Amino acid sequence: MKVDVYGIDGKSTGRSIELPDDIFGQEPNSHVMYLDVKAIQAHGRQGTAKAKERGEIKGSTKKIKKQKGTGTARFGSIKNPLFKGGGRMFGPRPRSYNLKVNKKVKRLARISALSAKAQNGSLKVIEDFTYDAPQTKSFASMLTSLECGSKSSLVVLAEKDQNLYLSGRNIPNSGVTTASGLSTLDILKANTLLISEGSIDVIKKALLK
Repeated sequence: MKVDVYGIDGKSTGRSIELPDDIFGQEPNSHVMYLDVKAIQAHGRQGTAKAKERGEIKGSTKKIKKQKGTGTARFGSIKNPLFKGGGRMFGPRPRSYNLKVNKKVKRLARISALSAKAQNGSLKVIEDFTYDAPQTKSFASMLTSLECGSKSSLVVLAEKDQNLYLSGRNIPNSGVTTASGLSTLDILKANTLLISEGSIDVIKKALLK
């Protein structure tokens, strides 16, 4: 699949680059994308919710009334879950929400997401660039030139660039990541995926194994 390479001014550089069909030309598999996104979101849950049961709250253990002769139900403790301020029955406990997803499934999910973006025309290849210092205004101008200023966008770099990260950090609906840290959720959340030329080789090494 051949695509044009754009400059940061939003204009075509007159060059084109070949995107591997094994990554950008596959039939998207919605189910594996769902599995991977579900695992990523589950991994982000802290799992620290905790409710106190009757044995964990403060309160007297003295029997609150005699067993028989009252005409009502028998109660043995003020910490009974049926009373206000009592313990909670079957409340949440600290747990891990992590889900196991095989490496091949994760790889196929990212390939499916990239292929879907390429087929929808939501993927652009841009020339490699950097800034000498954080320049939010220049970064925002670049997004506008590439027709994704008002939409969510994700810039994918070959390697970490602190100046570019700081330039795009405060721009709403914009993100900067590296090709090695690119996830299925990152790809699907962005309306437009801006991939730098240098990051394509990194994506190949990560996904074509």
